[in-house]
Amino acid sequence: SASPPALCLRLLTPRAGPTARAGGEFTIFCGLEECVRFIANFSFSDEQVDYLRSIMPAADPAFFDWLATVDCSKGSVYALEEGTVCFPRVPLLRIEGPLAVCQMLETPLLNLCNYATLVCTCAARLKVAAGPGKQLLEFGARRAQGPDGAISASRYSYIGGFDGTSNVQAGMMFGITPRGTHAHSYIMAHTGLDDLKEDGGRSLRTTAGEEIDLVQQALEWGAKLKEATGIVTGNQGELAAFIAYARSYPSNFLALADSYDTLKSGIPNYLAVSLALHAAGYEPVGVRLDSGDLAYLSREVRAMFVRAAEAFELPSFGKHRIVASNDINEKTLESLNQQGHEIDVFGIGTNLVTCQGQPALGGVYKLCEIQGKPRIKLSQEVEKVTLPGRKEAYRLYNRDGDPVLDLMCRVGGETPQEGRRILCKHPFDEVKRCYMTPSKVEKLHTLVWGPPEEGADSLLLKDLPSIEQVRDTAMARLDTLR
Repeated sequence: SASPPALCLRLLTPRAGPTARAGGEFTIFCGLEECVRFIANFSFSDEQVDYLRSIMPAADPAFFDWLATVDCSKGSVYALEEGTVCFPRVPLLRIEGPLAVCQMLETPLLNLCNYATLVCTCAARLKVAAGPGKQLLEFGARRAQGPDGAISASRYSYIGGFDGTSNVQAGMMFGITPRGTHAHSYIMAHTGLDDLKEDGGRSLRTTAGEEIDLVQQALEWGAKLKEATGIVTGNQGELAAFIAYARSYPSNFLALADSYDTLKSGIPNYLAVSLALHAAGYEPVGVRLDSGDLAYLSREVRAMFVRAAEAFELPSFGKHRIVASNDINEKTLESLNQQGHEIDVFGIGTNLVTCQGQPALGGVYKLCEIQGKPRIKLSQEVEKVTLPGRKEAYRLYNRDGDPVLDLMCRVGGETPQEGRRILCKHPFDEVKRCYMTPSKVEKLHTLVWGPPEEGADSLLLKDLPSIEQVRDTAMARLDTLR
């Protein structure tokens, strides 16, 4: 057909986000690369055709012959740039091509876009809530919906602004730095210093190449710590675990400090081992708090770090990192900021990968035009009424370079121009309208997949960016928001 059917994938609700229930006002579009790769490889195997034939015995046999030939070589995909901040009603994707093929893409494309977009947006909201200068780590693999959900959560939370992941598989696949600490079980498995055997279980090579007994050094520095500050080391099994861990990671020693008692055992034991490591030429990293009153504990821990730093004239000790986890969400972050805290890094798992505020994104995929004729779906619910016709969107900027609004236009119709006044109307609220004279007009949709050239296979028209480039796009776009 000269005018193939067009279907749009867009956000449904007028209060999109992760949206109405989560109180969101923006969304970061993700999943484009996976959508394009799916479209590029879309076909039915012989096994799949045989299965469909077995469950649809009344269908015309020619239908199954046709299925064996299906691909997306006659389709086109127009899309927002992955990582773009987007808003309700503006299409994320516009798919053009044979109707039957376009309809078969509905479920997979929604699957690939909805969760990716939701997790990325959730991550960005958490990043904003944490405040400037704070690092965020994704700790959600144990709570995600299966291994695919865990991998996707790691990928798209990184794009949304997180700085690392505990998922080593995702780190390998996407080049994200794996970050984490040891487990409580690691500490609980140690009962005392006798667990550290004489034959290599106690020794550490200093940065100068000297072999030392780290157990003896930790005990000596523990005694100095008590004498200089009154801070007394605690549970000996925990101390043994810290020493063992420090031997394995002398340059990256970050200890989980709340297995028994954070202030009376965990932090004193950490400081004793850290002082021994420092004397050996290494710089410890910090501690993780996984329970309790995080605001209070972080302030007390920082005070103990500063006491040790002043007692031994080691300024760096006062700046050791404090990492906090334990079911953190947006409200927790806002509360911590209101109370005042000394946390440098947040590890967030469950409430990120399950998108606590809104577990599913309201993306929909609707026919908007066929044979050159616009189509509309009517409903008594305004948010479910579709806008007819193929659409493209433009972002309009004011004279200060700030984005003011996104304007949807019919493909082939009038488009906004820089320096030219245009009337912009809300699609469903008649009283919301404004005149705008944009100083800059940015076209949001580009062709990313198109029909083949003569004699060629399907052609990807636009190079796909790397995960780092998508992350940079998302962060830059987020920074432009009012």
